Amino acid sequence: MKKIIPLVLIPTLLMNAAYATSIFNSDIENLITTLKAPTPIISDLKQLTDEIGGRLTGTQANKKSVNWALKKFHEAGVTAKKEPFTMPRAWSEKTISAKVFNRQINFSPRIVAMPFTKKTHYRGLTAIIVNLNKGTESDFEKVNTDLYLKDKWLLIETDILDDKIGINGLFQEYTNAVTIEERALAVEATGIIYMSSRPKNLLYRHLPSSGVDNKLPIVVMERESAQRTQRLINSGESLKLTAKINILGEKSYQANNVVAEITGDTFPEQIVLIGAHIDSFDLGTGALDNGANVSLVIDLARQIKKLGIVPKRTIRFVLFNGEEQGMYGSWGYTQTHIDELDNHILATTIDIGTGAISGFFINGREEIKASVDSVLHPVAELGPFSQVIDPVVGTDNYDFMMQGIANLVANQANANYASNYHAQSDTFDKVDQWQLKINSAIMGATILGIANLDEIPWQRQTAEQVVEMVEKFNIEQAMKTFGLQQGWQDNKRGIQH
Repeated sequence: MKKIIPLVLIPTLLMNAAYATSIFNSDIENLITTLKAPTPIISDLKQLTDEIGGRLTGTQANKKSVNWALKKFHEAGVTAKKEPFTMPRAWSEKTISAKVFNRQINFSPRIVAMPFTKKTHYRGLTAIIVNLNKGTESDFEKVNTDLYLKDKWLLIETDILDDKIGINGLFQEYTNAVTIEERALAVEATGIIYMSSRPKNLLYRHLPSSGVDNKLPIVVMERESAQRTQRLINSGESLKLTAKINILGEKSYQANNVVAEITGDTFPEQIVLIGAHIDSFDLGTGALDNGANVSLVIDLARQIKKLGIVPKRTIRFVLFNGEEQGMYGSWGYTQTHIDELDNHILATTIDIGTGAISGFFINGREEIKASVDSVLHPVAELGPFSQVIDPVVGTDNYDFMMQGIANLVANQANANYASNYHAQSDTFDKVDQWQLKINSAIMGATILGIANLDEIPWQRQTAEQVVEMVEKFNIEQAMKTFGLQQGWQDNKRGIQH
C-alpha cells in the first residue's frame, strides 16, 4: 500500500531536507576555509622530506615513512592501519662508478643505474661504446652491420627536458625508451647509456619499460660527460666504458600501504577513495613526487576529523607504496579489497607535484563528468576547471580503472615537475607551498562533495566495458610504456576478461 504523507507534515519535511542540505554545504565550506588557512601540511612535508628523505620501497627510509604516516593519522584521531602486499623484487643501488677510457683518455663520469639493473662483477662490466645518436630505428640500422652492436655499450642522446617541454616531454622519454630497449636486447648489446636529459650534471632514475623483468644493464650518465664522450667518438676516438654496479636485493618481499578512513553515516559501505604514493626514488627527497600530496592526503583526513564532519559515504585515505617500481601498492590494494570493489564509488589520485589543479582526468568515464563539475562549484574561484576524458596510465589510478571503478587523476599545471622528476633536485625547496594549500582545498571539496552526493549516477564497469575503454582510447601502447600490457593480456592484472 502506498504511504500517504499528511499535508500538514510536508512543510516540516521540506524544512528538514533543506536543513540537511545546508549542513552538508556548510561542512564543505568549513573544510575549504580550514584547508586554505594555516595547517600542519607544510611542517608534515618538511619532516617527510628533510628528516626521512628519499623513500625507495624496501629501504629503511621507506619503512620509516610508513610508520610516520600511520602515526600522523592516529594523532589526528583517524582510524588507520598498514596493509601488506608483495613486491616482486627488491632493488636498491648500493654503490656505482664508471670510467671512460682508451690509451690516451681516462675520465670518471657520474652515473646512476636504472631500477632493476643487475649488479656487475666486482671488476665491472667493460665494453666499447657506440654512439647511437637518438636510438631511432634508422640509427640502429645505420650502425648495426656485421654484428657491430653486439656486446657494446650503446650511448643514446636525449633532448633536454625542462619545464617548457614539461610533462609531454617526460612521457616522450618513456615512450622512446620502449623501442630503444627492445632494439638493444635484439642486437645483444652489453647495455645502454642514456645521456641525462637534465643539464648541470643532474641525474635521475626512470623505470625501464620491462620493469622488474629488466635484463639489460641501463645507466644514466651526467649530460655534460655524455656529450664529451659523444664528441670524442665522433672525432674518431674508440672509447670503452667500465661500469661497476653494486645492487642490494633481488628477492621478493613484503611492503605496506597505509590505509585510513572516516566512516560515513548514511552509506557507510560505499567508499570514496583519495590516494597518493608515499614511496619515491632515492636520489632526491621525493618532495614533488610525491611527498607534497602525501601531506595533502594526511591533512585532508586530519581536518575532516578535527571539524567533526561525518560524510554520507566512507572516505578512505590511502598512501600507496611501490608506485615508482610498477604501481604494486595500488595493485595490491585492489587484490586485498577485491570483494568490496563493487562498493568503491570513486578512486582519486594526485601525483603531479604542486602544479595548480585545473580539473581532473576522468579516464574514459563521461558519465561522472557532471558530478565532478558540480562538486567543484564551491571552489570555483580557485579555477577555472575542466575535465579531460582521456585515460591516464602511469600512476595509482591504473588498477582501479582496469577494475572498472570510476577514477580521477588531478590534472595539474606542469610547474617545475618535469625538470625535477625522479632527480636529485626533487627537494622541499621546490614545493610551491601556497599552491599546495590551494590544491588541498580543491581536493577536499571534490572528495567530500562526491561522498555527500544524494545519489551516484554511475556504476562499476563490466569486463566488457573495460575492454571497450582500452580499445576506444587505444591505451595499450601507454600500458606497454610502463610495463603493464603483458599483465593485462595475460589476465593477471585488471578485471577478469
